[in-house]
Amino acid sequence: MGFREVVSIGVGGMVGGGIFAVLGLAVQLAHGGTPVAFAVAGTVALLTAYSYAKLSVAYPSQGGTVSFLVRAFGAGIFSGGMNVLLWISYMVMLSLYAYAFGSYGSAFLPASAQPIGKHLLITGSVVLISGLNMLSAKAIGEAEDLIVGLKISILLLFVGLGLWGIQPERLALATWSPGLSLVSGGMIIFVAYEGFELIANTARDLRMPEKTLPQAYYSAVIFVIALYVLVSVVAVGNLTLDQIAASRDYALAEAARPFMGQAGFGLIAVAALLSTASAINATLYGAARLSYIIAKDGELPEFLEQKIWNRPLEGLLITAGVTLLVANLSDLGSISTMGSAGFLLIFAAANAANVRLAEDTESVWQISALGAVACIGALFALLWQTFGTSPGQILVLFAMIGLAFAIEIAYRKLRPREIMCDREGDSS
Repeated sequence: MGFREVVSIGVGGMVGGGIFAVLGLAVQLAHGGTPVAFAVAGTVALLTAYSYAKLSVAYPSQGGTVSFLVRAFGAGIFSGGMNVLLWISYMVMLSLYAYAFGSYGSAFLPASAQPIGKHLLITGSVVLISGLNMLSAKAIGEAEDLIVGLKISILLLFVGLGLWGIQPERLALATWSPGLSLVSGGMIIFVAYEGFELIANTARDLRMPEKTLPQAYYSAVIFVIALYVLVSVVAVGNLTLDQIAASRDYALAEAARPFMGQAGFGLIAVAALLSTASAINATLYGAARLSYIIAKDGELPEFLEQKIWNRPLEGLLITAGVTLLVANLSDLGSISTMGSAGFLLIFAAANAANVRLAEDTESVWQISALGAVACIGALFALLWQTFGTSPGQILVLFAMIGLAFAIEIAYRKLRPREIMCDREGDSS
């Protein structure tokens, strides 16, 4: 692969279902300052991309984050727990995509049918796409490039037309939320940026990876920051806060209505359905493969290493089952909080890993240290805001983190296994 293909993977991973799902939530927290909130979250992602670029060049591996943490911290409880947390966070991301699919799809239904319709669409999307992965994901996989191009084109059309109709007073400084809420608004939608880490998995398939990887990371993240900021400017500039709150689960489609009419609403909603469906497919495949890699490292049960029809189906089924529970039993705020907090912790660990390996990766360790501090600071801002508005979500978050480490500790005590890493950072 070359530069263009890798950037496409990174952009496609970030502009999956996240922006369609979390825009309304971000506006509720940051108000007129939503574009700034997206920029703040993007800055944290860009700092972390530096660590990923350096680690990916030094330790090219299909294991990505899993291999980086084991390389830096050894195959112990910390690395194991964080890698299990990564798997759980992917399940939360899947839940977010499925929730968004159900929300945008049910927007086409009569109001009385929307509640049950949303849950039917959530369940149907996960079950159907899981079935396709069990049989053959080739058909959807071949459509991924087309879907990425289509959704980016639709979002650029949305920006191009919408900028002409914005009302600047809705973006004025007086409409911004206070500083902490502004930052929290950016952090609760941090899940919209997490997909850049998928670039790490391409390291062994690149021409000139030492040059291509850094360029791809930075180009993908910077492009997506600019896109998200412009999308949020158009959304906030064309809708009142009350209108966004009323359509929080499908706010991006509603934001197209003032300047594109009902056709614009339908176009964005269809783009959201395509985007979230492709994101569910890609993330299901990636999460099932992740469980396989973690099991190969000896940090999950051996049955997750087994392949049926050359696919890690046990991991796929567990991932799909947990996704169905979370997506159907949680609200958008809880899912976004769990996903963002999980990835902020994981990215803080990845930054810390590059600090520890700075000599080998030829890094400026201060940049990665700043990235780690930014991730932890962003996490605390998110937790503080959540504690003040929805304290119950804090318990859910701690339960998620506790579960990851409890699984790792219990498994190691019950079934100790020898764990090895080869020189490239892959498990063996």
